[in-house]
Amino acid sequence: MPPLDAPTLSDAAGAVSYLEEISPQMRGCAILAESGDVLAASGEPERWGEAGRDLLAAADEAGGEPVAHAHVATGDGEAFCVREGGLIAVAVTERFALASLMSFDMRIALRELAAAGVGV
Repeated sequence: MPPLDAPTLSDAAGAVSYLEEISPQMRGCAILAESGDVLAASGEPERWGEAGRDLLAAADEAGGEPVAHAHVATGDGEAFCVREGGLIAVAVTERFALASLMSFDMRIALRELAAAGVGV
């Protein structure tokens, strides 16, 4: 059950807007279907799709199986991906974002979308 103050998210564009609103360190994000198709993105969908699929492929290959989440930090920023309910959220943030909070917020957004039937 989502937290009481979490919105009901019924479309991927709403989830992108919500995540950008609650995460001031976020540079941008995207919601993808399990197939890798971009459902919504802040910015150019093709770039988000390619980058998101590449990040997932690298994480899956490193673990030898599909990952539930991944977090990569560099000196310039951080990248996150979360799989939940047949959907994928990918985000890029400023350096030193709170990883546990980012992952939690992304997972809640995906659960809300899955409950609304998005990506099915």
